[in-house]
Amino acid sequence: MENEFNFKFLGVVGSTNEEAKKLAEAGEKFWTVVVAEGQSAGRGRKGDSWESPLGGLYFSIILPKSEIGDLQTLTILAAFTIARILKENFGIEPLIKLPNDVLLNGKKICGILTENVIGNDVKHSVMGIGLNTNIDNFGGDLEKTATSLKIELKKQVDNKILLEKIVSDLKNQLKIISY
Repeated sequence: MENEFNFKFLGVVGSTNEEAKKLAEAGEKFWTVVVAEGQSAGRGRKGDSWESPLGGLYFSIILPKSEIGDLQTLTILAAFTIARILKENFGIEPLIKLPNDVLLNGKKICGILTENVIGNDVKHSVMGIGLNTNIDNFGGDLEKTATSLKIELKKQVDNKILLEKIVSDLKNQLKIISY
């Protein structure tokens, strides 16, 4: 797996998608994964902010140009992959809220944002995933709408193992539908 993916681990960044887009534009190879401890300017669809407290799993993947023209299809595929991994590995029943959220017990546990990097045409895509893993609690209004694996399972999970599983499974799923 180490040779298949190029993981770049960072501290707190503005946005993993923005970092991944900069790297892609500078020529970084496909399947480079930018992982951050937190994000100060994480965002979702329509520019909505994505809270990224320490302890969560926040990463973006530089994807090759796909035959799939619709980014929403890529996003739904990622949501399905993550929901399946959560169910298989933790025995929980996540729900996909189309097009880009994964819910658990009616609260958001994961958000996905897929964007194209465009020159004269689409060069490739960047997929950002924010998964609430080892977060003890959420402040303010988020307490009513967000949850984490730690809150639901009453234990910590291994972010590195989960990250590797998601990226590997996602690559395998994209191979199935892209070629």
